[in-house]
Amino acid sequence: MINKSCSQSLIKLGFSSVILLLGMQQNVAASIETEVVAASSEATLETQLPAIAPPELPPLGGPDKFLPSVEIPISLVIKLRDRRVYVYEANALKTSYPIAIGKAGWETPTGSYKVRKKLRNPAWEHPWTGEVVPPGPDNPLGTRWIGFWTDGRDEIGFHGTPNEELIGQAVSHGCVRMRDRDVQALFEQVTIGTPVTVQH
Repeated sequence: MINKSCSQSLIKLGFSSVILLLGMQQNVAASIETEVVAASSEATLETQLPAIAPPELPPLGGPDKFLPSVEIPISLVIKLRDRRVYVYEANALKTSYPIAIGKAGWETPTGSYKVRKKLRNPAWEHPWTGEVVPPGPDNPLGTRWIGFWTDGRDEIGFHGTPNEELIGQAVSHGCVRMRDRDVQALFEQVTIGTPVTVQH
């Protein structure tokens, strides 16, 4: 009876071991399958994600790209006695140019004004006949006009002239005549609103 009972116990133990081994094999297989699936998903994910380029860094130097521009204020002072216009940059004298001014009875008005108009290659209208002279070498205004005074009908400003030998004299009808190369340079330095002071 003992032998039979032992045999039965051994048989049961054998079956239990087999079942346990089968269960372990199933767990191992499932674990391997999970790892394979995970690895496959990672590979698929890697192949699907686009390549991201590293950000482009700005080159060293060139602070103007990142800092706001600072405009240095320009102002003009006409000194009639000197027959010159002085260009100031932040209250420091930058340069000056010789000028011709208004003749007796047509004096260039003194006072404080601002640049109100800028024209390249302006046409000129004769104040009495109304004749219009187009831009060109015979135009009394030259190649630039920088207006700073008006009474609503007439205007006064800086302009070039084909008669540069008269620069330094009081010969105009109130305008400020300049050599053409000088008025072109001045044109590039001023903007609408630039202060213009006319002194004796």
